[in-house]
Amino acid sequence: MKKNKMNEIQRCAWCKNDPLYIKYHDEEWGVPVTDDFKLFEFLILETFQAGLSWITILRKRENFRKAFSNFDFEKVSKYTDKDIERLMNNDGIIRNRLKISAAVVNAVTFCKIRKEFGTFSNYIWAYVDGKTIHSGIKSSTDIPVLTQLSEAISKDLKKRGFKFVGPTIVYSFLQACGLINDHVEGCFRY
Repeated sequence: MKKNKMNEIQRCAWCKNDPLYIKYHDEEWGVPVTDDFKLFEFLILETFQAGLSWITILRKRENFRKAFSNFDFEKVSKYTDKDIERLMNNDGIIRNRLKISAAVVNAVTFCKIRKEFGTFSNYIWAYVDGKTIHSGIKSSTDIPVLTQLSEAISKDLKKRGFKFVGPTIVYSFLQACGLINDHVEGCFRY
């Protein structure tokens, strides 16, 4: 691991000193994900993150797992209005009806993509030819919020019926799942 002069591990500046953020940065962010359950989890969490900070979502992550059947897309795709009401009354998650409804719609569409491509992983990783894009970012201020790639994926996801998948949300998803590695130069994960 890269260390600075004070023998501290160097990380991307955005994770600051919060232990939860540091753990997420060190162990998950930018690590290639091919498991459909994990991809679905990140897709749903990114949906709920829209307009909020990621640390808010990380702090509620276990609550989201319990509320959304451990992110089992098959189960979530069968959620009814009763399930949506149950989620609206769950103070452990973000209680936004549009986002909750979008999670159910996205689960249905996620399952359709799996039928068409074998896995959602096959679908999403085809956009990068199965290889992580290493951005070579020098500073956190240089990290874009969207790219042509995230715009293209967003457009296709929307065309297929997904909700809350704008290019910025998609870009965050690509970073989280390791399709894009935006760790900055100097970070031990670079």
